[in-house]
Amino acid sequence: MEENIPHKNWFGRNWKWVVPTGGCLVAIILFVVFAGTLVMGVTSLLTDSDPYKEAMSKAQENELVVAAIGEPIEQDGMTMGSLNYNNGEGQANLSIPIKGPKGEAVLSVFANKPGDEWIYHLLEVQIKNSGETISLLAPETDLDN
Repeated sequence: MEENIPHKNWFGRNWKWVVPTGGCLVAIILFVVFAGTLVMGVTSLLTDSDPYKEAMSKAQENELVVAAIGEPIEQDGMTMGSLNYNNGEGQANLSIPIKGPKGEAVLSVFANKPGDEWIYHLLEVQIKNSGETISLLAPETDLDN
């Protein structure tokens, strides 16, 4: 005599491995989304800053940089560095990879903001192919003469 044994559905047979695996998968997905959001947030803070905008503008307008890497000049990768604000003062230390049709370079920025305006101590482009360094700061004039 054959008995009809009720068969469990798929989830009933497999829940012991589906639940932990699904939970781990959800945790991994949430971690990746959180990390991506954090990286994008920090990157946008750097690229929205005045030192970044000023440096990119000066690099795009500089004839020597345009001659070396061509135009249009645009960011090539992730901006690295730090940007600190404290009680109305600030400090920026940025390394911005840039590229043009003729080559790649790194735009370096170091600036302080003791009051309302940024003071640039380093603003230069280092061309990757030639190793040439191009300063984007205006030459200081001799006020004694």
